[in-house]
Amino acid sequence: MPAPTLFDYSDHSPYSNPGNHAGFFTELSTDPTDLHRFVCSTVVHYRAGGRELTEAQKADPDRRWLTSILDAAELRAPLDGPRTSSQQVAGCCRDHTLLALGVLRSHGVPARSRIGFATYFDEGWHADHVVGERWDGSRWVRFDAELDQEDFDFDVHDMPTGPDSPFPTAAEAWLAIRSGAADPATFGVSKDHPDLYGREFVRDYVLLEVAHRHRDELLLWDLWGARLANPGLRDVLPGGPGPWIEEAGLIGTDVPGAELDAVADELAYLLVAADAGDSEAADQLAELYREDVRLHPGERVVTLSPTGHHAVTDLAER
Repeated sequence: MPAPTLFDYSDHSPYSNPGNHAGFFTELSTDPTDLHRFVCSTVVHYRAGGRELTEAQKADPDRRWLTSILDAAELRAPLDGPRTSSQQVAGCCRDHTLLALGVLRSHGVPARSRIGFATYFDEGWHADHVVGERWDGSRWVRFDAELDQEDFDFDVHDMPTGPDSPFPTAAEAWLAIRSGAADPATFGVSKDHPDLYGREFVRDYVLLEVAHRHRDELLLWDLWGARLANPGLRDVLPGGPGPWIEEAGLIGTDVPGAELDAVADELAYLLVAADAGDSEAADQLAELYREDVRLHPGERVVTLSPTGHHAVTDLAER
């Protein structure tokens, strides 16, 4: 199966489809500043400022479908009007990016999400993060819809790219760690989450990056196949991973560490080559993703939410 085309990226995935809000989205501006304003008025980070979530917001971080995010937002305030923090939908960078993709794709603009690590939130730390890319007619332009330009010394609407950029992708981070050029202990959720960082965390995010590149814009805490081979994630599941894997009917979850390293190596090299314009690498990556049961989600995933909600999620049910 060939890699996604510009046409594919200009069309909605099941995750970015605004559903009954499509008409509203076609009226929104695709200007980067307007996109930032819209996505940040609609979604607030669930950990922003250590604020307490309202009862209505506690389920928000697990809203993987754009339609669900928009439905919740509209219940609390008009989509085109101002809203208080309690009227916002609690989410994360993935949701800010998904909103931006939804607007861009609604206007026929090819857009995709990228998984990686931001160096611009905490000096010396690579924070797991999701940003977007839009096709400008000649190249992919990387942007962070969550950022206000006045707070940063680089163009947040046309970010530098590459392993030494403010946002190395998961593939670039993994290859830097494998070569000894980067310290894996500086990559993770945050310095306040000592269990979610390091070498295996970055390796796991390579798998997530491949999924998002192929328009499966799942939650950062949706687990399947080889993503459930990460001991740091498996061990958090109540009662151990066995019952969860069995209930979800998942396969490809028992992958030895050395084998998973080799898989991540191949995926990372292909991702970097595809970013450099190698169409054969992009097609090979797409073929691996679709044919290797360890790499792509099936009908069910295990959701290991930071809200404490642990469940088997049926992706066929919205």
